[in-house]
Amino acid sequence: MTYLKTLAPAVALIALPSLGLAQDAAGDTTPPMEEIGFIFTTFMFLVAGFLVFWMAAGFTMLEAGLVRQKNTTMQLTKNMGLFSLAAIAYYLIGYNLMYPGDGWIMEGWFGAIGTASLEPVGLADTEADLTYASVGSDFFFQLMFCATTASIVSGTVAERIKLWPFLIFVVVLTALIYPIQASWKWGGGYLDSELGFLDFAGSTVVHSVGGWAALMGAIILGPRIGKYKDGRVVPMLGSNLPLATLGTFILWLGWFGFNGGSQLYMDTAGNVADISRIFANTNTAAAGGAITALILTQLMYGKVDLTMVLNGALAGLVSITAEPLTPSLGAATLIGAVGGVIVVLAVPMLDKMKIDDVVGAIPVHLFAGIWGTMAVLLTNPDATFGGQFFSILIVAAFVIVTSGIVWMILKVTMGIRVSEEHEINGLDSSELGMEAYPEFAKG
Repeated sequence: MTYLKTLAPAVALIALPSLGLAQDAAGDTTPPMEEIGFIFTTFMFLVAGFLVFWMAAGFTMLEAGLVRQKNTTMQLTKNMGLFSLAAIAYYLIGYNLMYPGDGWIMEGWFGAIGTASLEPVGLADTEADLTYASVGSDFFFQLMFCATTASIVSGTVAERIKLWPFLIFVVVLTALIYPIQASWKWGGGYLDSELGFLDFAGSTVVHSVGGWAALMGAIILGPRIGKYKDGRVVPMLGSNLPLATLGTFILWLGWFGFNGGSQLYMDTAGNVADISRIFANTNTAAAGGAITALILTQLMYGKVDLTMVLNGALAGLVSITAEPLTPSLGAATLIGAVGGVIVVLAVPMLDKMKIDDVVGAIPVHLFAGIWGTMAVLLTNPDATFGGQFFSILIVAAFVIVTSGIVWMILKVTMGIRVSEEHEINGLDSSELGMEAYPEFAKG
């Protein structure tokens, strides 16, 4: 019996040519090249999409590790809620706003509102366009970017914001604010067609948008009680650094889908080679950011700060996101390294301004996002200073105004901040009545 099992693969290999001849005799059933390209590009979107989806777990673990124990369950709840709401809001409104096609109104500033729709089941008896990828895979991939934008906000405003006003803000952000500005670049809008703005995977379109929204939320919400006292910064240490480190590595993994999938095609050998180059550059930029933060904190403080190293890696990833294809490995490492410097310098700068960012999302996603967008000029000859700089300003102005208005409306109507008593006791017990670590809760 063992002999027959060993012989079986050889018999199968011998039979393959005869099967091929039989197929030729019956007629060539090989799919046309455009259908093969459709299959591979669709598959790439699906794989890249679930890698970016995994970033939701990364953000959740990172935030849960960097908040204090008494606020852990709230962060977990917020991340579950924001991703689920983003999925529905983007389906109902956001996707068609972002990709309006022929539905442009008001000279390309806003798109056509309508729900996203997928192909018929199996594409049977339809005149399907097989020249690109399935609508379902594209929608799935783009949704993950939209949800990432909302995740950025969550960590900044942690430990003092009410649950439901935050979730309402997420709905507006994912249904309207993010898709509208994204359409200006990725939906064929004027940033792309008139300014020649280059943002490969979203240093500005995704990361700085989340950063600006988070900044406005932090300013309007105010700092945590006791964070700034008598002219000094009072450290409020995270409850679980192993969890935060795990979250960072999950985000690092997800970023391969984030940047690699943004190649948008996997139908030729050239596209596959470009995707592999993007993976390598993405990885080395993260390493550059982490190493720089590690060395810089040792030099500045006499000891390495793990939280800075974690955010240094993430800043490196954000920095390379605007252009992960054209840099060499050396250039990608340096671009990421600058992101690490930005984090180490920007965190204390925000504290001096009394802007309380619990997880450091503003330096990572906003400041490093701006740097990464301008760094495109260093490696891509098609980029122009005006196209990059003015696009950053336009997106910034739009998000600052719109998110600021939404935050203020929520503050006036519902109130966005928990009471002082609830904040001191922790949001887990006051807002949710559930402790993340009940066995360690104080009696």
